[in-house]
Amino acid sequence: MTFGKAVAAVLVLVAVFALGVWTGPYLTDRDVMVADKRAHETARVSDDDKAEKARASRPRAVRPEHDAEVAGLPASDPEVMKRLKPVLNMGTNMNKAAEGFKSAEQFAAVAYAARNTKIPFVVLKHRVLNEGKSLANAIAESNVDANAAAEARRARAEARENVG
Repeated sequence: MTFGKAVAAVLVLVAVFALGVWTGPYLTDRDVMVADKRAHETARVSDDDKAEKARASRPRAVRPEHDAEVAGLPASDPEVMKRLKPVLNMGTNMNKAAEGFKSAEQFAAVAYAARNTKIPFVVLKHRVLNEGKSLANAIAESNVDANAAAEARRARAEARENVG
C-alpha cells in the first residue's frame, strides 16, 4: 500500500467516525426522547391542574402589568425567539435552545450571559437547567476570571429589558 492510499484510508475512517459521532445521538436517543416528551407532557398536565387549584384557593397578589407579562411568557413564544435570535449564534435552532427553560426571562438571561461572557450557550444552559446551578455559579465555573455575580445581574437586566 502506498503512502497516499494509507492517508486516504485514514481520512475515510476519520470521516466515518465523525459522521457516527454527529448522528449517533439522533439515532439512539430518538425513541427515548419521544417517550420522555410524552411523559413530561402528561406530568405537566397534572401539575397544571394542581397549580390551577392552588391558584384558585389563595388570594391574588397585585402585581404590575409588566411583571405579569414577563412571568407569563414561555421560552418557546415566537416573539421571544424573534427577539433573542440576534443574541445567540447565527444558525442556532431556537426551538432547541428554548427547550427546558421555565420562562422567557430565564432563557433570555442565559442567552445574554453567554454572549457577554463568551461562554458557549449550551454550557451555561446545561449548568443552569441540568445541574440546577444559579446563573452566577454557572458563569463562575465556566470562566474563573469573570465577575460572575455582576455578569449574572447584567444578563438578567438585559433579559428583562428585551423580553419585557
